[in-house]
Amino acid sequence: MKLFEFDPNKTAVINPWDIKKPVPNFPKTIVSCFPHNLIDYTVNEYEAEEIATTGSANGSDYIYQMEVAGKSIGLVMVRVGASMTVGMCEELAVMGAEHIILFGTCGVLSHEIDDCAIILPNQALRDEGTSFHYAPPSDEIAVNVGTLESMIAFFEEKGIFHTVGKVWTTDAFYRETREKVERRKEAGCVCVDMECSAVAAWAQFREKKVSHFFYAADNLSKSKWDARSLGNHANVDEKMKIMDLAIELAISVTE
Repeated sequence: MKLFEFDPNKTAVINPWDIKKPVPNFPKTIVSCFPHNLIDYTVNEYEAEEIATTGSANGSDYIYQMEVAGKSIGLVMVRVGASMTVGMCEELAVMGAEHIILFGTCGVLSHEIDDCAIILPNQALRDEGTSFHYAPPSDEIAVNVGTLESMIAFFEEKGIFHTVGKVWTTDAFYRETREKVERRKEAGCVCVDMECSAVAAWAQFREKKVSHFFYAADNLSKSKWDARSLGNHANVDEKMKIMDLAIELAISVTE
């Protein structure tokens, strides 16, 4: 298997520092998520200003800066998918980011997890390709290394119920078959996403901090798929509150 050919050399033929350069006064802590409408909400609510861009052939994505509670916090929309998310994390780190607060939806593998409930991943089952270029081959990888305890403490202090557990990360969401779902449940996974294991591998490889969490969306635990609030504009008021929480978390970890 070619994915077993892990190379620990941190210098490649094309490097993120060949594409991006450090940005003066770049925020050390970045809040990032996938839904564009939550980014729009935050830009307006917190009067964020454009300071840089990241992007790909799909187009540029603005990086914003906002002053909240006396802290400089960055904001960016990340693209869906392990390789895109990690590529953007690479560029953010070159520009000056040290800690990325990343959140988005996940599918739940248990009907007991309510819609929009918070999930803090502590382990990820690696069923995508990107992580194998950042970490030696293994079935699973630790998630939120060095940040999980502070995240748990943050949500406990806020009195917000949350689930801590293993996530199944796959980059082929149209191939989440019923048999695979059952096997992942047997392996202890409580949810499924598309980026977590890859982001965890990147963070450990580049020695950066990541605080990665989910809000529960579609339910895959039943015989028939239930989309629940998977759409960006479904239950949007609750999702805006989650964005506000992410910003509070960023404030709490920023010196």
